[in-house]
Amino acid sequence: MKKIVVLFLFCSQIAVGSDGYWAKTGHRVVGEIAQEYISGKTKRALKELLGTESLAEVANFADEIKSDTTYRKFGAWHYVNYPLDKKYHEVTPSKFGDIVQAIAACQQKVSNKNLPRTERSFYLKFLIHLIGDLHQPMHAGRAEDRGGNDVQLQWFDTGTNLHRVWDGDMINSYGMSFSELADRLSRLNRKEVRALQAGSVLDWLEESHEIAGRIYGGVTTGEKLMFRYSYLWWPTVEDRLQKGGVRLAKVLNELFK
Repeated sequence: MKKIVVLFLFCSQIAVGSDGYWAKTGHRVVGEIAQEYISGKTKRALKELLGTESLAEVANFADEIKSDTTYRKFGAWHYVNYPLDKKYHEVTPSKFGDIVQAIAACQQKVSNKNLPRTERSFYLKFLIHLIGDLHQPMHAGRAEDRGGNDVQLQWFDTGTNLHRVWDGDMINSYGMSFSELADRLSRLNRKEVRALQAGSVLDWLEESHEIAGRIYGGVTTGEKLMFRYSYLWWPTVEDRLQKGGVRLAKVLNELFK
């Protein structure tokens, strides 16, 4: 029944392009879900560092600053690409940084109360964004095609690539607002939340990496993706958004405990 509803919603939409990076909607969904599962202490800490802005409102900050060359050095922080038959610990970390190194750096900065509030706020916003990126499978793809960016495809009648399909094409075509999607994915009891929050950043990365391998195997360069692709993969999109949200809450709760 769920897949029938998904297919209906996709059929009712005009295919649109993505503006990338788990798209604005995806990151806002992750932030909005996390807002439901953070502790009172975490909420107070967030208010101190973010003011009145919600997690959803700051979730795209790390993408929004990309046009400013001042922040070019952070470009490699959004992803990590490595062979599909390898684990992260089996490869040499990039000297330019990667998403695993970046998350650790952000956690260290935010937890350092000797730093200026503005600096801690900057890295907190970055951390919120990176936990979302960590759960987008193509941010843990292959280096040779830049996480699917060089795998050219069509999304309905629009040119795209495999990375963009997963960043936003599917989410945008779903046709729901970030708050509607977040509400749909936030109906969890405590036991379910604890189960989804199990594991570490590296465990969550390897989940994305394994899914990326299956995604690569499901397309051919130049292929036209339409309703069937959405029908098959939308449950995975929802799963990654949901896990990204509840795990972001875990990361923040541990950071501010």
